[in-house]
Amino acid sequence: MRTHGTLSKWNDDRGFGFITPAQGSDGIFVHISSFPPGGPRPTVGELISFETQAGPDGKTRAVRVMRPGVSGKRPQRHRAPPARRRISLAGVVTAAAIAAIAMYGYREFNKPTPVDRVVEPAAHVVATPPVASFKCDGRTTCSQMTSCAEATYFLQHCPNTTMDGNGDGEPCEKQWCN
Repeated sequence: MRTHGTLSKWNDDRGFGFITPAQGSDGIFVHISSFPPGGPRPTVGELISFETQAGPDGKTRAVRVMRPGVSGKRPQRHRAPPARRRISLAGVVTAAAIAAIAMYGYREFNKPTPVDRVVEPAAHVVATPPVASFKCDGRTTCSQMTSCAEATYFLQHCPNTTMDGNGDGEPCEKQWCN
């Protein structure tokens, strides 16, 4: 049978207290486990509704406590986030194999090709363009030329050039034909 009363004593550290029933009888023991879970902590002077039952020691105790204005429903809990994905050994091995194959392919693709014979460049190769591409137009110094080939043409075909300072037949050694 449900009875009403007031919480007259409460020990929050130990989680129990006593209720003074509305009919004025002796205090009835109440434990924190009798209150609905998830609600606010009990406070002295609070009006509550409860049922009584004999405890293991034979004394009367309050059970199934209800509070006016407080819903008896349990508060809805938030769902836990989904479990983290566990990394399996097979997944790690597969990823390592793919990485190894990719590295091997990259190295093979970028591998330098072997050279059958090494060709050493000639010490002084002077490419002479066709004679028709240059013509004597009065330029006589290296600073007026735009390439070694042009300087060579002017030295060989045009008069009064001053592009061969040491007389070895190679023009503009310090600027174009080094």
